[in-house]
Amino acid sequence: MSKMVDECIVSGIEPKTIEAKNQENNDHFMSGVVEGFYGRPWTATQRKDLFIKLKRFGLNTYMYAPKDDLKHRAYWRELYTVEEAEQLSSLITAAKESSIDLIYALSPGLDISYSSAKDVLCLKRKLEQVSQFGCNAFALLFDDIEPEISESDKEVFQSFASAQVSVSNDVYQSLGQPRFLFCPTEYCTSRAVPNVQNSEYLNTVGRTLMNGIDIMWTGCKVITHTITIQSIQELSEVLRRPPVIWDNLHANDYDQKRIFLGPYSGRSTDLIPHLRGVLTNPNCEYEPNFIAIHTLAQWTKCKSDAKCQLTSVSADIKLEAESDNGSIEDIPMHLSPTTYHPKKALRISINGWLAEFNKTKTAFGRSNSFIHLPLTPTVVPTVSSLPEVTDSLNEPKILEMTESPSTSLADPEGISTDKNTETISTNNSVSSAISKDVNQVLEPMDCNPSPNASPKHTFDSQMDVSNVVKSETFDSPTDLVHKNSANSIDSQEEMQTESSSESDEENRCNQLTVEDISLLVDLFYLPFEHGGQGLQFLNEFHWLKANGFLVSEYRRKRTTDPEGPEVSEWYERAAKFDDMTASVGRLLTRLTFCKNRSLLYDIYPYVWDIKGIISLLNSYVKWLGFSKGYKDAFQSGEQEPWVFRGGLTGELQRLLPVETVSDLFLYKAPESPSSQIYTIRPYLQSDESYVYDVCRKTYAL
Repeated sequence: MSKMVDECIVSGIEPKTIEAKNQENNDHFMSGVVEGFYGRPWTATQRKDLFIKLKRFGLNTYMYAPKDDLKHRAYWRELYTVEEAEQLSSLITAAKESSIDLIYALSPGLDISYSSAKDVLCLKRKLEQVSQFGCNAFALLFDDIEPEISESDKEVFQSFASAQVSVSNDVYQSLGQPRFLFCPTEYCTSRAVPNVQNSEYLNTVGRTLMNGIDIMWTGCKVITHTITIQSIQELSEVLRRPPVIWDNLHANDYDQKRIFLGPYSGRSTDLIPHLRGVLTNPNCEYEPNFIAIHTLAQWTKCKSDAKCQLTSVSADIKLEAESDNGSIEDIPMHLSPTTYHPKKALRISINGWLAEFNKTKTAFGRSNSFIHLPLTPTVVPTVSSLPEVTDSLNEPKILEMTESPSTSLADPEGISTDKNTETISTNNSVSSAISKDVNQVLEPMDCNPSPNASPKHTFDSQMDVSNVVKSETFDSPTDLVHKNSANSIDSQEEMQTESSSESDEENRCNQLTVEDISLLVDLFYLPFEHGGQGLQFLNEFHWLKANGFLVSEYRRKRTTDPEGPEVSEWYERAAKFDDMTASVGRLLTRLTFCKNRSLLYDIYPYVWDIKGIISLLNSYVKWLGFSKGYKDAFQSGEQEPWVFRGGLTGELQRLLPVETVSDLFLYKAPESPSSQIYTIRPYLQSDESYVYDVCRKTYAL
């Protein structure tokens, strides 16, 4: 930890007796990452990459606690095999090489018998085995379990808390009193019964748990919007020690359609002297966590934070509001380097994350499963569902994934940095060359051309060149031979120069920019707020839909009078919305060209999903622009309040006034990221022959 961070830390907020006992631990403010989410654990290679990043950012702690690692939770009694032991030892060694404290955690609460000597012995043996691998920090987690003990335990312990504390103290002493953490069952204010100050459970833990053991806390709720100093002071009085924050701000394991890329916020730097540490439990996907970790590191280095007096927009149904910290333009001028402002931290992190997209990493195996569940209750559709669009000329490559081991220590999906390693090709087809014809007939579904990154591109380029040569006319074969022999060297050099310049220009066009990453972050911001550009999509579409009657009335009149200012404004804002939609499509296309395929596979399903929804919204806007207001075409459906999920993607989806809107989004993202983007547009009269052709072919089958 840097000197600046050390200066931010003030030891203790408790009476001097407690402060003196905990002085040593208070001098070491824990800051870093806890891998404590539900879902597929990270790989060993990803964890080692994380250690390097933590050291570079100035953080110092990593807690190993993946919920779906069998030997961490479900089969916690089982010792590690020789192979698993080697892998865990390698992980511990890598952490030490980066000066990172690796805390090994176990979650025995599902089925442990606190009064069973056998179970307590299994717990000790398991942690002693890990200590032999070189680990010197441990944690026992009793979160997300039923607050009940068995009849046999009730004969020995007075309460649930007493049972947990007894076992924890015993294990802590048997290990020689190392750095040790304890996660209570009542780990947030909302789970304290009846409240923090009067909770028998928390008071028992605070009174009887040994002083050298730190206690973890998530805040007011499991996922806390803001953590106040007052709430931490009240908690510390009950626990008799400052807590370690297990921060779920960026956790996304509770909603498969959301990912959080926004900055660390809602926690004043004034909290630092009142805490023993902060560990963020981020997104399940490893690669997209750069900003979450980087901004946390900036937060720990600051002595104060900018006070933003901005009003937020709230609604009964909307989970999110406009950023409490304003837009990037709202960043106060001349901020001190030791003053934390989330938007300032975000701007710094975006510049750093952009470099990560250009690092060559290959993704092995399938991308993380991304189940597309309907956000609204499915009803019997009035029209047939849209068919899934596939490219028959170049079917996406599907990589096989090796069988998962019993723990997450094995690394079947290591990330290769070898530039010669085969990377995943983006889709392309021979027809893309033909699509450049200026006289091409407009197809019912337009799609952007594929990137020139697949082996087929070479063939396409050769075909284009050959067609150009064939189109030239000469007086005789002799003239052809003479012309070729005279200009062969010059023409080759010219073609190479032109090809090189075109390739360079294309590469520049396909490079991700800071603006692209800013848009990506705004689309997937934080649990309680949307980014500025994401909010703009909501506001613009809401305005266009609410004022669409102006255009409908104007078109219904069939008048030749010039458009009024209100109608002109509607068309101008519709054109702006179309440009905004194009920017998301451009982002998706550029993502497919990034060298970091591991990062691409993590983020692609989310961008693909929101791109499809925004495109559909844009199509609806275009329909409003030329329609005469047929009310029976779109109808608003009544939904249950519990279906409001999905973040910005879900809110945008719910803006569509279609009862069966969920039927349009049941298709998962392509297995292999593709830059082909299909555009849904209104039906035109010129499409009639193509529609009949589709019907005839369908009927023939």
